[in-house]
Amino acid sequence: MDMLIFEVGLAVALITLTGFLSKKLKLSVIPFYILIGMAVGPHAPHFWIIDLRFIESSGFIDFMGRLGIIFLLFYLGLEFSVKRLLKSGKGILIGGTFYVGLNFLSGLLLGWFMGLPLKETLVVCGIMTSSSTAIVAKVLIDLKRSANKETEIIMGMIMFDDLFIAVHISILTGLILSGASSFASILLVSLTAFLFIFLFLYIGRKIIRYIDIPLGVSSTELFLLMVMTLLFLVAGFSETLHVAEAIGALMIGLVLGESKHVKRIEQQVMPFRDFFGAIFFFGFGLTIEPSTLGGAVGMTLLAVVLTLVGNLAAGMIAGRLSGLPRKLSLNIGLTLVSRGEFSIIMANIGKAGGLMPAIQSFAVLYVLILAVLGPLLTKESGSIERLFTKWFRIGRKKNRQEYGPK
Repeated sequence: MDMLIFEVGLAVALITLTGFLSKKLKLSVIPFYILIGMAVGPHAPHFWIIDLRFIESSGFIDFMGRLGIIFLLFYLGLEFSVKRLLKSGKGILIGGTFYVGLNFLSGLLLGWFMGLPLKETLVVCGIMTSSSTAIVAKVLIDLKRSANKETEIIMGMIMFDDLFIAVHISILTGLILSGASSFASILLVSLTAFLFIFLFLYIGRKIIRYIDIPLGVSSTELFLLMVMTLLFLVAGFSETLHVAEAIGALMIGLVLGESKHVKRIEQQVMPFRDFFGAIFFFGFGLTIEPSTLGGAVGMTLLAVVLTLVGNLAAGMIAGRLSGLPRKLSLNIGLTLVSRGEFSIIMANIGKAGGLMPAIQSFAVLYVLILAVLGPLLTKESGSIERLFTKWFRIGRKKNRQEYGPK
């Protein structure tokens, strides 16, 4: 019996129930979606037609999850324009460099401390360097921060990070899966990705007035079809150039964010964003096998601490360089804490290359902790900033009492 549709309906029912629970508890819904996905999956029981393993529908759920990432990033791009993004260029470039550098260094330190071989260490570096664009986008939307001053810096740093990850994945694939790597081919992929993004955003700003003409159609059906055509063609084509499809969706969102029809586009896309975004986080939870997580607890906790320190430092640097106050700079670091889809990709490369099984367990536990902790820290960033301020004042007062005024 073909149970695909029924299984998808069952998945949506579970997602809906956890959504009600998170609303009741007044907490971010993202961890709940991931945890309910973990609670079911291949290890779950099977009762008559109630099959919580989601074996038949797993491929379809995974595809809908990919659509969720695309719609999340596309909608976020609509919320602020290319012009706003470019104004924060200095903070994005320097902040992104510090962000990637500090997190990559944390991976190197962790690999050295744990005595990991080179290949495993490079995989760990990739796992710890890649923020989850999907979770960050969802959190910014849920907390209604997509129009905030710091958001353009956050998204710019994510774009910078994803470009680095694209290069790192190319290096790992050559080093681990084929046993060799070509510097020329890696350099070509990197330059192609940078050139594509730059040219797309530049040309998009020039031709948006011409795109607005057909978008002025009165038919809702034709309007939605044109928007979807642009979204999927750009997202799909960007992936052929080793630029993540989510970044392609963000780019077309940035371009259409300057359209005079932007409000209409947002209204049409919002239901797709919410539905497929929820499916993504549930599907991610389905990939996690809870029984495999016990062997990497110590390594994971150390990695979480290093990530928090590195992210806070990078966020403060990027925010201060952009002229933002301490509170908004802290928001940058805390929002970027979440880890997700790219970290899992890194772990899968290691698994395919026959690296240590502990790397896979580490990746899953690390992603799960930060996927839960990231949204919570972002939501409570105001309280955290006030706590830091209080500690800072107490420290200064104590210093004056001991050493006197300077």
